[in-house]
Amino acid sequence: MASSIYKNYLLQSEPNKFSLDNLRAGEMIVNMGPQHPSTHGVLRLEVVTDGEIIQDVVPHVGYLHRCFEKHAENMAYKQTIPYVDRMDYLAAMNSEHVWCMGVEKLLGITDQIPKRVEYIRVLVTELNRIASHFVAIGTYAIDIGAFTPFLWLLRDREHIQRLLEWVCGARMLYNYIWVGGLYYDLPIGFEERCREFIDYLQPKLDELDTILLSNKIFIDRTANVGILPLDVAINYACSGPMLRGSGLRHDLRRVDGYSVYPELEFEVPIGQGLAGTTGDCWDRNYVRALECRESIKIISQCLDRLTTDYKRTPDFDPQAACPKKMRMTGSQELYFRGETPRGELGYYFRTTDRSDVPFRAKGRAPSFVNLSVLHEISRGCMVADLIAIVGSVDIVLGELDR
Repeated sequence: MASSIYKNYLLQSEPNKFSLDNLRAGEMIVNMGPQHPSTHGVLRLEVVTDGEIIQDVVPHVGYLHRCFEKHAENMAYKQTIPYVDRMDYLAAMNSEHVWCMGVEKLLGITDQIPKRVEYIRVLVTELNRIASHFVAIGTYAIDIGAFTPFLWLLRDREHIQRLLEWVCGARMLYNYIWVGGLYYDLPIGFEERCREFIDYLQPKLDELDTILLSNKIFIDRTANVGILPLDVAINYACSGPMLRGSGLRHDLRRVDGYSVYPELEFEVPIGQGLAGTTGDCWDRNYVRALECRESIKIISQCLDRLTTDYKRTPDFDPQAACPKKMRMTGSQELYFRGETPRGELGYYFRTTDRSDVPFRAKGRAPSFVNLSVLHEISRGCMVADLIAIVGSVDIVLGELDR
């Protein structure tokens, strides 16, 4: 009796989209997840199959819902930063950066941020971008069946984790970028250690190309699989490597030109169909690998500026522009967006006069939007290919469910 009540509760809270009445002869419904190890989190996929061929697939989300927006509407702007960290926990620096820039624009203090602070922000966010892409590519390799690249990439990611831990004391959830500044300046000797790391990393990316991206088995499993045409990507509002993998050179660091990115030189990689068709699973991972190289260029330029034009000085205070009280003047509405490893992360704010707590705060998560195109690129594929397709989307359930 108890088990039947629990089953009815599950059906009421998260009902199937398809029923047996919808199925044609030979079709069946297969549930993949929410505990499946290859769904990259607690994601449930309701798959309609005809033998091994996928007819339709529907993602069911909400298993990791953490009430971010409700928290944000009951806490001061600066108190919300630790909750922002826990959305995309693989790229917390990037999430913090976008949130703080949005609040700074609301307060009208964007021009007051010291240049050294801006370059440090870009430095740590690009380090975090590389670390995030390493997890995406490494776990994707395991999905396909290659174990060695995962170990190599996690080994190199550990160096980044130690650098970021040296900066702020935390390995994943940082609370380092504050509204108006930073928690602390870079430790003495950080620039030299960071240069040693990027010199070490350059040849490792060449090894990654050889062992994974150029591997015949990897190409056979990912090329011409999960093809996302450019018009479909645009219509579904995809962003990040999902969109650029389909051939559109759209990067908010270039398009919006926020922070000090307009002062830096870097390319925006796109998918070109070098191994199969433009917009397939291989292209999306190829774009992420190339973005790691571009992030190294950005990091190197930031280190140059931090050691020449914007050197460390005894009187430098990274919290000098941090407002003690964040009282908004008048009611405002603002949508601010930035480029994270997964795409366009945006925050919508609605404020009330003389309040340091937003009336409404909404997060636009790139993982949520990118996953919505799953059924379009999975129809007609094999069930085994669905694992390759989901992995190529690179979702983080923390920001997807929020």
